[in-house]
Amino acid sequence: MDDVDAVQAQIARNMLESGDWVTARLDGVAYLEKAPFIYWLMAGCYRVLGVSDVVARLPVALSSIALCLLTAWFGAWAFGKRAGMFAGLCMSTCVGLFLFTRIQIPDVMLTFTTALAMWAFLRALDEDEARPRLWAATMAVCLGLGLLLKSLIGALFPVAAGLLYLGVTRQLFSARAWRRLHPFSGILIVLAIAAPWHILAAIQNPPLFDFTMHSVRGEYHGFLWFFFINEQLLRFLNLRFPRDYNTVPRLYFWLFHLLWLFPWSVYLPSVFRLSYKPVDRAGQTRLLALCWTGFILVFFTFSTTQEYYSMPCYPALALLLGSAMAAGGAWIRRGTRVLAVIAAAATLVCFGLAFAVRNYPTPGDIFNALDTRHSNYTLSLGHMSDLTLPALAYLRVPLVVAGCAFFVGALAMLLRKGRHSFAATALMMMIFFHAARLALVVFDPYLSSRPLAEALLRSPEGKLIVNHHYYTYSSVFFYTNRNALLLNGRTNNLIYGSYAPGAPPVFIDDSQFAQLWRAGERCYLVADDKVRERLEKLVGSELLNTVSESGGKMLVTNRPLVR
Repeated sequence: MDDVDAVQAQIARNMLESGDWVTARLDGVAYLEKAPFIYWLMAGCYRVLGVSDVVARLPVALSSIALCLLTAWFGAWAFGKRAGMFAGLCMSTCVGLFLFTRIQIPDVMLTFTTALAMWAFLRALDEDEARPRLWAATMAVCLGLGLLLKSLIGALFPVAAGLLYLGVTRQLFSARAWRRLHPFSGILIVLAIAAPWHILAAIQNPPLFDFTMHSVRGEYHGFLWFFFINEQLLRFLNLRFPRDYNTVPRLYFWLFHLLWLFPWSVYLPSVFRLSYKPVDRAGQTRLLALCWTGFILVFFTFSTTQEYYSMPCYPALALLLGSAMAAGGAWIRRGTRVLAVIAAAATLVCFGLAFAVRNYPTPGDIFNALDTRHSNYTLSLGHMSDLTLPALAYLRVPLVVAGCAFFVGALAMLLRKGRHSFAATALMMMIFFHAARLALVVFDPYLSSRPLAEALLRSPEGKLIVNHHYYTYSSVFFYTNRNALLLNGRTNNLIYGSYAPGAPPVFIDDSQFAQLWRAGERCYLVADDKVRERLEKLVGSELLNTVSESGGKMLVTNRPLVR
């Protein structure tokens, strides 16, 4: 588990061990910026199966499987079994789903609740549906859970897409449509699910009402202000503090969807030839998918955004792609030929790189060959800019496996047509994802601090100090299940909670660190190798005894270890 995932996993463990399922905490500091449902799911899994990194990943993994099945069922209901199977295939083997479920974020769960809410919306409106009230209630449940997963957008996306659809189909003021949607009972269901946590969190973290419209360091305005004004409104306007996030340029945000939906994005031109007239179930679903996708993409065009923020529209695009693939036609055949060319080119690139680095030495771990002089790690593909030709030598096996995947795909797509080429594409992606997994194993010492945590667990007891903010080495907290002092770490995600009444004094500066380090008690420090020179100036090189090093990070202690 790397130093991003471990934050979420440790919050869930803290909830389970403390019995406080309302306020998330890290190192004892209130962490108020995220809704809690993903933590509840992980904590529930811990309670049943025990605490481990594998168990922590179960909610995201199971949600991914459920999302793929839901997309297939939705497509089968709307377009027929073949189109449903293709829609599920697009969802399950696209790059975006693999990439953005590698990290412990609730977006795949939000995507599931959004997709189910949209299907329930159509089912409730369907004149042939015998139980519209049940489907309307299902939609309301999804909205409530969405609020507990990603706050306001969890309800905003389905509601806005539904209203847009009703407006386009001239049902916005239709009494019949609203009777089938049961909005009043739906609101009660949403409030019953989402309101209790919001109320309890506000009571636990006062003040209750503060409408300050600026966000600065050192001020504390309670949970409601931080959660709704700072995290929702000010983030949308790019005025949030702290500014610990990045945003994707608008043009890239749109174009990146060709990558996130790869390999199936080659068939997107065929989507524009489909019928969107809401005269039957298929046309209604396509029109809803268009409203659904359009609203989400336009919304984030005017907001700060990360690459994965648009994940809730992936099922809509998968439905459209599945419908187009089932219909076939010239554009599908052209797309297959384009994909075969891309796969053939990728084959040459992968094998060529593997051949080029065949004689490069690979001492230690991959960190030794990376170029880490970049600052775009708040973006999902930020670490790609670290790669150098010597670093690729550590990835020889993943490159060969990826090359084999693309070779199989290109060959099969040239020899097979129609459904067989779709199956070949899916097989290509399955092998490619295995290659990506092998690459992530190679990157593990760099992305995770687990080797340092294991070394700490083997060492004598002592006070733990972590350099800089919590996120940087969060896997140390998870694998050791210890709290620590944070050296110059009053920044980023914990800065707001650090000013809450009763916040623990876990933040120290250089002078406090030097005093602790020179005292008699054994202390351990987890830090980046690059700060060693600064530490030597603070406490002297003789008091920096290396315990372990991994991935450009080090664990040092102030007293010699007896071997």
